[in-house]
Amino acid sequence: MTQATRTETDSLGTIEIPADRLWGPQTERARRLFRIGSERFPPGLIRAVGLQKQAAAQANARLGELPPEIAEAIAAAAAEVAAGRHDAEFPLPVWQTGSGTQTNMNANEVLSNLANRALGQPLGSRKPVHPNDHVNRGQSSNDSFPTIMHIAAAEAVAGRLIPALTTLHASLDRRARDWSGLVKIGRTHMMDAVPVTLGQEAAAWACQVEMGLARLRDALPRLMPLAQGGTAAGTGLNTHPDFAETFAGIISDLTGLPFTAAKNPFEGMGAHDALVELSGVLNTIAVSLNKIGNDVRLLGSGPRAGLSELVIPADGLSSSIMPGKTNPTQSEALTMVAAQVMGNHVAVTIGGAQGHLELNVFKPLIIHNVLQSIGLLADASESVAANMMDKLEPNRAKMADNLQKSLMLVTALNPRIGYDKAVAIAKKALAEDITLKAAAAALGHVTAEDFDRWVRPEEMLSPSGRLDGAG
Repeated sequence: MTQATRTETDSLGTIEIPADRLWGPQTERARRLFRIGSERFPPGLIRAVGLQKQAAAQANARLGELPPEIAEAIAAAAAEVAAGRHDAEFPLPVWQTGSGTQTNMNANEVLSNLANRALGQPLGSRKPVHPNDHVNRGQSSNDSFPTIMHIAAAEAVAGRLIPALTTLHASLDRRARDWSGLVKIGRTHMMDAVPVTLGQEAAAWACQVEMGLARLRDALPRLMPLAQGGTAAGTGLNTHPDFAETFAGIISDLTGLPFTAAKNPFEGMGAHDALVELSGVLNTIAVSLNKIGNDVRLLGSGPRAGLSELVIPADGLSSSIMPGKTNPTQSEALTMVAAQVMGNHVAVTIGGAQGHLELNVFKPLIIHNVLQSIGLLADASESVAANMMDKLEPNRAKMADNLQKSLMLVTALNPRIGYDKAVAIAKKALAEDITLKAAAAALGHVTAEDFDRWVRPEEMLSPSGRLDGAG
């Protein structure tokens, strides 16, 4: 069955567009021209597009740059886009012109058609609301798209990633307190080391997430300056002198975030250092979560031939051939997410380095990867908190057994008998498969009574020798 179309004409000529779609000739041409990949911008980016156009229309109305009825129709249509009601009308791939021009024009055409339809005109009429003259009034893709990038990234960090990491931190902090009295063997270089508590290990994980949150909050203010008002090259040509400040105030009201007009819009259009910085923070958080995932995977290895100091929750997703097997599925998902975020940061770094003179033309790549990283980290943090961390159980018997057999308890003797004698005790115990206590007595370096008094794992957990809980 042939799809119904409508014919539209613009400066480039005529083109057939699916009759029921809200986009126009520029979008249709781009849809045919950029058939590259399956990646599309996420709803958060489309929401930011709607917010940017809504704020621009309201600013132009306030400054007398648009007739009130035109501005109101555009703003109302843009609010619908921001609310997610027209996501399907943004069909273009990420892989397009590096300024995001096609997505900006997609928005201009969709909003023109929505506004005109609300004013009683057919799709494609381009009047009384024109996509360029009215929807794009006082704007360029070159300043609008970086503004959209900052809005989308800031909303995703503040509204999605910070809450998700806060949830994970709370879970880890609870585990640290729950396990504060569980003494176990520590490991350095993947080899037995001096005693720690399971709570101290969990507290280190919690601290990593806490510092990741601090890094995010530190980077967020650099997303607040918006390039809007710079228009084509940063000079502000064809926009009202007060547009940038007015726009920033309106977008702040719409989002609840303290956006400001950039002091230097040239920087906001020709470079994307704030987003590279944010991606670097996301990369650091990925490194932290990768460490946590690997630690849980190692401590939960077993149940009989591994460390087996943690009991991994049985989520029912076992081996397809080995009955009853429990695998660290959440750790594996988490570390794969971490790998993707690390790869995304490489792409963002390369993209950020592609600023030339007045414009960086890797904008779609940068924001696509940043938003994907934010979404993945947020989803994985919530999943790991609910499906792994909250359900982990310590294997007390295994921890006690590993601790009792450890040769590194001999470290407690260093201040008493010296390093060399302590080494001799450890080597004899290992070579003869006997206890440290027996080796010490056999060598005549420490009596059994002194050994019991000096080698006490629960007193090897802090400089003072006291058990300090979660550390």
